[in-house]
Amino acid sequence: MQKLKTTSNNLIVSDKATISIDGESYDFPVYKGIEGDVCIDIKNLRSLSEGVTTIDRGFKNTASCESKITYLDGEKGILRYRGYDVEELAKKASFLEVAYLLIFGELPGKEELDKFHDDIVDNSIVNDDVKKIVDAFPSSAHPMGVLSSLTSALTAFNPNDVSLDYVRSKEGMYETIVKVLGKIPILVGWSYRKQNGFPLQYSMKIRNLDYTDMILHLLFKKPNDEYRPEKPLIDVFNKLLILHADHEQNCSTSTVRIVGSSHAGLFPSISAGISALWGPLHGGANQAVLEMLKAIQEDGGNTKKYIRKAKDKEDPFRLMGFGHRVYKNYDPRAKIIKAAADKFLKSIGVDDPLLQIAKELEENALKDKYFIDRKLFPNVDFYSGVIYRAMGIPPNMYTIMFVLGRLPGWIAQWREMRLMKEPIGRPRQLFTGSAPRKFKSKK
Repeated sequence: MQKLKTTSNNLIVSDKATISIDGESYDFPVYKGIEGDVCIDIKNLRSLSEGVTTIDRGFKNTASCESKITYLDGEKGILRYRGYDVEELAKKASFLEVAYLLIFGELPGKEELDKFHDDIVDNSIVNDDVKKIVDAFPSSAHPMGVLSSLTSALTAFNPNDVSLDYVRSKEGMYETIVKVLGKIPILVGWSYRKQNGFPLQYSMKIRNLDYTDMILHLLFKKPNDEYRPEKPLIDVFNKLLILHADHEQNCSTSTVRIVGSSHAGLFPSISAGISALWGPLHGGANQAVLEMLKAIQEDGGNTKKYIRKAKDKEDPFRLMGFGHRVYKNYDPRAKIIKAAADKFLKSIGVDDPLLQIAKELEENALKDKYFIDRKLFPNVDFYSGVIYRAMGIPPNMYTIMFVLGRLPGWIAQWREMRLMKEPIGRPRQLFTGSAPRKFKSKK
């Protein structure tokens, strides 16, 4: 790779990087991002080298797009939204401010934020016919499956969002965005309220509340109850939503972008993202962590025993909530959530033994050479379930809470992908199947 030189735009481009294949050399441009990350552009590799491609299982070393939304440095434990450190945003900003920042690129002024809030509320009403779909689900249905299905169903109730050319219709794109931010919290509220036998609410037009407060109201308001969430609950929920708002090109975000690249609308793209988030290796990990902590508690609470089990390759036990695909340092979100969990539980007078088990697991792991050498640290899922438990959220709803936080990131990434007119996603493969053969019936 040759020496890099600066250009007039936001990228630094080298003269070339050279790849040699079977004695032939091919040159490709090299880009350097704002934070110094280096990327070789191989989009012409296949055409230049007669069908040669690259293979990168799990896309661990492949940049699928250029983005201005989120910067993540897993080696240093850095996470920034639009240039702002996530720690600062979690401490000072509201979730709706962060949502606006992620989607539109800059923090909103008061008038912009008020309009955004009001537009979300005005577009939050869910058609009563959607409730018939909810009633058709069996009581055993997981809320994530229900939410994914209902989000996709909203496409049928908002047909104009499918036919819009979003690049030409900025107004149409904005209207779809506020619909998503207004309607999906209603559906989340339905998932929780149906489990608890509460009547369903059909819009955010409750009273003059902040966005985060309204979501809590949609979840927890009981019949004939003048519900007002306490400040500690609002604060910790606001932090959780902000910390989950975006995380670069993770599994669910990449899914949203690749579905949207076919010019699918925002509702079906978000529905696909919800399904991707559901898995225990992604958003479902917070539920898995809490189930693990409860199992350790029921087995006597010996955390050192489970640290030993986690290191034993023959033991099926897996220490959930430790390690991350990109972080090789302490997940900055985990630090904030750990402190938030401590503060919130103390404020409501709860002494949760699961939090103590989680702390002991972390303490023992961070002193163990096995975990240190492998750079296995707690991630965002390790403490979030403890907070949701204290809030009164059932375990099967934990990943649903993740969806609420991740909505702005998915929207921002989908919007950016459409405005940049990205091509349809179409990965290649390395074929290792049968060589050409003749058909001969085995009948």
